[in-house]
Amino acid sequence: MPSSTVVTFAAGAVSGEAVVTHVQPGPDGTVVVVDATPFHPVDHTWPDQPGDSGGITLGDAALGVTEAVMAAVSDEGAFAVGTDIPVKRGGEGWTWLVGHRLAESAPESLVPGATVGLEVDAARRAGLSRGHTACHLASLALDLAVADLWRKDPGADALGTPDFEGRANQSSRIHEDGAVDEYRLGKSLRKAGFDTEAFAATLAERQQHLNAQLAAWVASAASSRIETEGATIVDRRRWHCELPEGEAVILCGGTHVDSLAAFAEITVTLDLSDPQLLVMRTTVVPA
Repeated sequence: MPSSTVVTFAAGAVSGEAVVTHVQPGPDGTVVVVDATPFHPVDHTWPDQPGDSGGITLGDAALGVTEAVMAAVSDEGAFAVGTDIPVKRGGEGWTWLVGHRLAESAPESLVPGATVGLEVDAARRAGLSRGHTACHLASLALDLAVADLWRKDPGADALGTPDFEGRANQSSRIHEDGAVDEYRLGKSLRKAGFDTEAFAATLAERQQHLNAQLAAWVASAASSRIETEGATIVDRRRWHCELPEGEAVILCGGTHVDSLAAFAEITVTLDLSDPQLLVMRTTVVPA
């Protein structure tokens, strides 16, 4: 049974060398597991950031990687990939791995014990990192923009603001230089003390407030980094950002920029076409 995959993406790595530990053919393509990788995989339970793409080299062979995915091996030896994994990441009784889904058939020489080179699509990674950092900043700014609409304490976010994000977010999808977040504005949120009617009536004002806050944070060129509790894919990672209001710390498995100087602009639009569903679209202009 392989050990949990060591990952280097948190430090910004986009290339490396590794030893193959498992090769798993499948209907969606062969999945290759190595002992250490710079590839960031899509999470199988909260797939907000897509997995990295890139390539694997084996001698003279260059193999395309369509996406890095989570994989796991049970203590009984069952191998599962992506959404076929029956437990959340870190669940006991499983060894946690990063799989690299190949774009083509694996050559016969791609076997456990082979040494391979790994290369992430760096431009796509950079776009996803900007999208992910902007997504967090937008959620913090949204919390600030609606903080006065709570009649009860919903708990606090990473800046100590009433946590609309934590209470209402039902999905988050990050793409290169942007993100789309959906928030459920139903009966449970109203019972929790949020004034949905006042929010709807002041939507344009809230969006303006939100974008002004994002512009101030971009202008601050604040530092941004990932801190890890360990080297493997299953170890916890946290995003830290030194904002003027204080340090924001959010548990996060994704990739991020190292400074808000990476942005020329971050803007959001708020869409309440369905009064039960707020859609926030975040758009980045890179520096």
